[in-house]
Amino acid sequence: MREQTSGKYVLSVLIAAALWGFLGLFRREMGALGFSAGDIVFLRCGIAALAFLVTLLLRDRSGIAIRLRDLWCFLGAGVAGLLFFTYCYYQSMNYMSLSVAAILLYTAPAIVVVLSAVLFREPFTVRKLLALVLAFLGCCLVSGLGGDTRLSWTGILYGLGAGFGYALYSIFARCALERGYHSNTVTFYACLFAAVGAAAVWGLKAPVTLLVSSGTHLGWSIATGLITGYLPYLLYTYGLTGLETGRASIYANLEPVVATLVGVFAFHEAMTAQNICGILCVLGAVILLSVKTRREKQNQ
Repeated sequence: MREQTSGKYVLSVLIAAALWGFLGLFRREMGALGFSAGDIVFLRCGIAALAFLVTLLLRDRSGIAIRLRDLWCFLGAGVAGLLFFTYCYYQSMNYMSLSVAAILLYTAPAIVVVLSAVLFREPFTVRKLLALVLAFLGCCLVSGLGGDTRLSWTGILYGLGAGFGYALYSIFARCALERGYHSNTVTFYACLFAAVGAAAVWGLKAPVTLLVSSGTHLGWSIATGLITGYLPYLLYTYGLTGLETGRASIYANLEPVVATLVGVFAFHEAMTAQNICGILCVLGAVILLSVKTRREKQNQ
């Protein structure tokens, strides 16, 4: 894939990552309203899928059609990607601290960079490697590594599974995009299959009952579906149409930075010097990838 030079693709991924940074806010608020993790996964993906369906109906109805031989791309992005990532991530939290679980989750960019080099022949440059190391270091610092280091092999395996599932969405989405599908088609089916999978695993009765119980429950459900589901996946998958998969995944490391800021301003969590250093590392990685080399300028 020849990477596009326009900054709109970079901006799309950065905004998507920023929106994902609000996942913790919705998880806490909806948890207080009685929603379980499984309920939130189903509602987030299900409402996002409905929003993508409306988008396709209004913009291009032909985008709903997919070839049966390409079904594996969408099942992979939805089930192996979104659903598997969420399940493993929530399970890892049962065996270790949130900070360690988050650090294992952010092994995803490294997995994406390696798989993209093998599957899509994306160049594995020194600059990309430096940005990857800088971004991962930033995530470690932002997550507060060194506080609670309770570990278990089960938790580690779940955490690595979360990172792998997180990476698989990018890989399967790229496969679908390279087969000529629009980014809206990819995200619609990914969210649809993730919602169906969540319903099969956790059931429909609890989330539907809570959804219709009050306006507050309905409002939070719609908000999480649009703000942490529809919009970020719309923007991230669009970003993949003009960026290398590995580079896009590194840009997405902005998510824990935003999550930290949400914790500070929404829940009055402390901002430490370690957090600030982590934020600067992640921003440094973004800048490192964004600055064009002389060769890239000549190729424009």
